[in-house]
Amino acid sequence: MSEKRIVLALTGASGIPIGLRLAEELSEDFKLFTIVSDSAVKVMEEETDSKKEKMEKLESLSEEVYSEEEVEASVASGSFQTEGMIMCPCSMKTLSGLATGRSSNLIERAGDVCIKEDRKLVLVPRETPFNQIHLENMLKLSRVGADIVPPVLGFYFDPDGLGDVVDYTVGKVLERFEISKGLYDTWEGERS
Repeated sequence: MSEKRIVLALTGASGIPIGLRLAEELSEDFKLFTIVSDSAVKVMEEETDSKKEKMEKLESLSEEVYSEEEVEASVASGSFQTEGMIMCPCSMKTLSGLATGRSSNLIERAGDVCIKEDRKLVLVPRETPFNQIHLENMLKLSRVGADIVPPVLGFYFDPDGLGDVVDYTVGKVLERFEISKGLYDTWEGERS
């Protein structure tokens, strides 16, 4: 297993299966430190067949799993070296807190650490349509170096089902860390 560390946060937006799938892939390349918000736990109950089973799986994939209240956790400090952080799914509440520097919980604080330490920060905002406030917050975060990777559908690779669409998004997120897992067929172009 790699000695490189990465932080993954699951927040209370729809799209928990994307975050869970991402945890599986990240754990193959990094020591994974996972933060799960209270709202994410509630969404997990709605979007998965077994919250208990999914939380146990996250625990088995992660070095540590934290709640958002554990602000004393190692990932809250810039001295805790990581390759960066991914918020997937990223709620508009979390995005707003990060954009305003609020740091009112562990997720926001760990994201703020990535910004201040100039580490990779990838946000997977799961909302549609975006309103002007959402867009302004994303632009603000993009300007300080965050990558915004919404789970936008791709059809050129001829997905067979929802699992392929989830893998497409996971693949796009991993590419921000220069990791290619072949989770979807890339566009090769056409010749006339």
